[in-house]
Amino acid sequence: MATTRYHWTVTVWDAEGHLVGSASPALFETGLMSTDGVAGWGGAQWIGMKGKTPRSPGAPMLRREALLGAGGSGKGRGQVREARLYVSALGVYEAYVNGRHVTVPQDGGATIELLPPGWTNYDVRANYMTYDVTDLVVGRPVVALAAVLGNGWYNGRISEGSTYYSKDGNALALKAKLLIRYADGTSQSLVTGPDDGWKATDTGPYRADDIYDGQTYDARKELVGWTTGGFDDTAWSDVERIAFEAEYPEARLLAYPAETARLMPRWDRRPQSITVATGVAGQDSSSNGEGRIVVDSDRTVTDPRRAASASVTIGVGDTAVFDLGQNMVGVAQYSLRGPAGARVEFKFAEMLNDSSAGADGPEGSVYRANLRSAKATSTYILKGDPVGETHQDSLTFYGFRYVSVTATDTVTITGLTGKVATSAVRDIGTVTTNDPQANQLISNIRWGQRGNYLWVPTDCPQRDERLGWTGDTQVFAATGLYNADAAPFLSHFQNTVVDSQTVYGVDKAQFTGVAPGGRFNFPDGGSGWADCGVILPWTVWQMTGDPTVVERSWPAMTRYLDWIQERTGDTYAGQGSLTGDWLAPQKTSAQLMSDVYYGYVARLMARMARAINRPGEAATYERLFGRIKRAFIATYLKTEGGRLTVKSSLGEASPIEPGADPDQKTEDNSQTALLWVLKLGFYDTEAQRRTLVGLLADNIGNDAAYKAAHPDSSRVTYAENTLSVGFLGVNVLAPVLTDEGSSDLAYKLLHQDALPSWLFSVKNGATTVWERWNSYSKDTGFGPVSMNSFNHYAYGAIMEWMYAYMAGIARDPDSPGFKHFLLQPHLDPTGRITHVSGSHESPYGEISSEWRIDGGGTTLVYDAVVPANSEATLRLPALSATSVREGRTPLAHVDGVRLLGHADGVASYRLPSGRYRLTSTPR
Repeated sequence: MATTRYHWTVTVWDAEGHLVGSASPALFETGLMSTDGVAGWGGAQWIGMKGKTPRSPGAPMLRREALLGAGGSGKGRGQVREARLYVSALGVYEAYVNGRHVTVPQDGGATIELLPPGWTNYDVRANYMTYDVTDLVVGRPVVALAAVLGNGWYNGRISEGSTYYSKDGNALALKAKLLIRYADGTSQSLVTGPDDGWKATDTGPYRADDIYDGQTYDARKELVGWTTGGFDDTAWSDVERIAFEAEYPEARLLAYPAETARLMPRWDRRPQSITVATGVAGQDSSSNGEGRIVVDSDRTVTDPRRAASASVTIGVGDTAVFDLGQNMVGVAQYSLRGPAGARVEFKFAEMLNDSSAGADGPEGSVYRANLRSAKATSTYILKGDPVGETHQDSLTFYGFRYVSVTATDTVTITGLTGKVATSAVRDIGTVTTNDPQANQLISNIRWGQRGNYLWVPTDCPQRDERLGWTGDTQVFAATGLYNADAAPFLSHFQNTVVDSQTVYGVDKAQFTGVAPGGRFNFPDGGSGWADCGVILPWTVWQMTGDPTVVERSWPAMTRYLDWIQERTGDTYAGQGSLTGDWLAPQKTSAQLMSDVYYGYVARLMARMARAINRPGEAATYERLFGRIKRAFIATYLKTEGGRLTVKSSLGEASPIEPGADPDQKTEDNSQTALLWVLKLGFYDTEAQRRTLVGLLADNIGNDAAYKAAHPDSSRVTYAENTLSVGFLGVNVLAPVLTDEGSSDLAYKLLHQDALPSWLFSVKNGATTVWERWNSYSKDTGFGPVSMNSFNHYAYGAIMEWMYAYMAGIARDPDSPGFKHFLLQPHLDPTGRITHVSGSHESPYGEISSEWRIDGGGTTLVYDAVVPANSEATLRLPALSATSVREGRTPLAHVDGVRLLGHADGVASYRLPSGRYRLTSTPR
């Protein structure tokens, strides 16, 4: 039933049938259980401020109040038992009940969401949210319901090119139902409607808001008590019905099914330093003509302990720069004192300027050139409260580590906190090592996910983009699901991808490069990005064991594969790719990348078809994969002069990559091409496979002999043992190397800090993963400004390998959801990492895998947990099967354990659920 709470519990028996116990009761509650925006809504309508011109100054503020218990008889109905608020917006909202901001439970307390109800293809679907507001209603004689509406994604530049976008702006609207149930069994509803006592104004403090540009708040215009009962709103405007349903009659209104974006107090960031600058000096002597800031040492605080709570006073011409120590996503909460009318600007940035040619200001000032047209500024106008004022924006968000503050009068900033916003609210996986640089990389990856999992998985959080790029999403999805409880979040995004297919996809069949919306959405040549529509359901299913997302997406996925085949026919070539191996230092044919991705998704389709009991379609896709493989081999694998070559030079790389060298050519035997050929088995013989592995090792090794033999290759400019992949090679690099017996190379690449490498960014001060391998260097400065994000998670896909190979917690493709899984820790042949601890909360419980090298490298100590109702195949380095012991007992003799064999220095066992502490002699 709709709007009903259900309680449930779990009782557990052990393998012998003995009762273990019962869990405490849990609960869930249904929503309105309708999709048409009518059923269950009690007549609620979309309403907006009457006569409001879209995008005119001032955010609409709407309110209504009513007597509690007032019914048809006019008599009270007794005690409130429960109250629920169902609310949606065209735009974004912040909602209030009886003067209190509506919150959601988090970490044993409560927090607020940022920018609900999120972003959708509004002409296809809108989200509504449900809140338990019982404690805001109980004991009150009246109930006041209020909301502020912001432009959000619906009405901002971020939606340019979208079918719902209007250059003149759309009318913002609210739809809400407050359902109150009483102890006597009766109920009362307050709904949005033009004739239900709702009033609106745009004269309040919210003067301007935009996702890209920030927010302006004029505290002098605050309307005290407007969210509470008894406020005099007689001078406010009426509201009017917004005819959304008439414009988009097919649009559905659905309960949001995933984690919302919310502020996470446990990740609050306090300043690590505060620098006050009074001007600029040294322009004539600086190499770039920008000079350096003049620091006022008396007001500058460099001790992190003092900076966390220090106050700083600035006047006209001064600039205070707060360093929060971590690149993050969210808003700044600031407290300040000053005269009424003083205008204070908080500008957000990820980096500080240096003395390089790429700097956009004096050394020590905030670098904002990479924001492009985004203003990313919070503007606050003081009301002059002598005890101080506190504010945080609620209608926008920022990507930042640094906050630069200026004012039109003397003001004192008494506090500033970075408030982290994310939809990745629950971590379910960890990997730690004894290596500080590897740990910093892991931290950077996790913070990048937090920042870019915000309502949709975005590419970057700071510049005039912040879009749901599907290539980034599919590359990082497995890492994201290892790290966080993100399956509902990504499954919901898949629904958006499917919606976008029919709204923006070519022939209503191609999955798109961006979802939702149409900004920057390329209309053709989508391989690697469009394939997210197949890869994402596969990945969610593999990590969770739930095939629902596969079944739900099946018609869209088959439509996509059929479309490619109709376009390319019996050539069995891919659809083409405008992006190719995006931002790769070594260029690969974009058409080759399209061809391998065509083969990849065909293979995934075959496996998913069998999982959902479609054997005929599985056979069809298996045949398709075989034909793609034959066509690929015929086109790209050539033997010239007795040498096998992957002709990855056949065709140009991406024609749209900003900052690319126009003279750089595609190359044969590129890293990414070799990796995908090996991953998909696009070769005929084992001899060819060994040759391909050798070619890959030579390319990565990049020694003097290799450079001498390839003088025209881009590799000659890079160090030995460096990667040279872009977005479409980064998540297959280390896994393929390890699967092919070259874990030594995988570890060498992990430890490399010369360009290009993962640790290059760590060495250069990164606290999140960068978009480019060369986004910044302390030696040479900033990378290409046309596209240079310092918070871009795609290259963080290496963490999937850290879980699956380094820690050794790997999924079994034939047993999705970790019903059966692999424990396959790979030791570091370089000897730099000697201790790794990993865990992942699977659907069956927490899996843990921890190894340590003791005794001068002679003993491997290994701890593992296999959850109840699952089993694992353990592959542990060992001189022999008998050298693997639990205590003094050979592991093969432990009850329930089965020895599978010993080969190539690895002992294999089948482990039932349980805890294990093992020792082994690895060599």
